[in-house]
Amino acid sequence: MADSKRRSPETRAAGQDSTVTGQGMAADMIVPLDVALSDSIGSRIRITTAPVSSTIEGTLFTADPITNLVAINTADAKQPHGDYHVVPVSRIQSFQLISLSPSTKPADGPSFSDAVPAVQALDLRALKTREADAIARLQEGEARRGKGVTREAQDIFDAISRTMPVRWDGPNIVVADAVAISAPYRPDDCRPLVAGDTAAHLRVRKV
Repeated sequence: MADSKRRSPETRAAGQDSTVTGQGMAADMIVPLDVALSDSIGSRIRITTAPVSSTIEGTLFTADPITNLVAINTADAKQPHGDYHVVPVSRIQSFQLISLSPSTKPADGPSFSDAVPAVQALDLRALKTREADAIARLQEGEARRGKGVTREAQDIFDAISRTMPVRWDGPNIVVADAVAISAPYRPDDCRPLVAGDTAAHLRVRKV
């Protein structure tokens, strides 16, 4: 049915619920409009709309049966960018197939190699790198959030982290793996983790 319609470049249609016949078609070779549009993706077509009468000619980019919309690229094939017009199927008064798609559908269905415009290959390595970086940033941000601590404690942590490496050890703030600050995070709550490292201890107390 659809093959007979596609072989006839003079195919016409009228209305959303109407049917399509080609020149010389028998009455039992009628094709529904939505089927004709779906089978014409990639082909050059001309449609006339109603109630506002206008004619659009170009390459049928897609025919969506869910939204009942068609998208037609009216740009010249040599242009790098498309000029797309989206039209409700219900507004299509007549439909004419000007020329078939330069590529034919494989037996197992459409292929990405036939897509219009062309679908470029994805750089999977770059995508995996971006994914890993995003996960690392999320994990780092989560590690910087104290669990079960007050807002004041988090503010102290954030302030120290601007100038020194810092991490959480339960409710305690560990600075440069040399000084630990316990609640309530006052200067007197600082204690050295490395014996004899008074410089780090004094520096943290000043912060």
